Amino acid sequence: MDSEILWRVAVVQVVAVAVLSLVLGLLLPDSFFDDFGWLSGPLVWLLCAWFTARVVGLATEPVLVRAVLAGIPSALFVLVGWHWFGVIVAIGLFAWLCARLPRPVAGD
Repeated sequence: MDSEILWRVAVVQVVAVAVLSLVLGLLLPDSFFDDFGWLSGPLVWLLCAWFTARVVGLATEPVLVRAVLAGIPSALFVLVGWHWFGVIVAIGLFAWLCARLPRPVAGD
């Protein structure tokens, strides 16, 4: 496990999720999330994971697969009403999974 990648992924994903959540929360009414949260949440999560892969310099496809895997337990927390706790768990799991990817080679 690469602890530097773990922390870089965790920090970038936290910032990306927080910023995008704040922007969407300010721009869209609560009713949007009541009606379309099931779709917008996972799409925002994947968009943030894509951004994280680009910033950290990891291959996009394996990072997105890890984002999907980390999102599964998060979805379970959403179902029981602990949405933001699920996000914290997902970010930790996502960073841990990404830390197992091969370190990017300089120049790639």
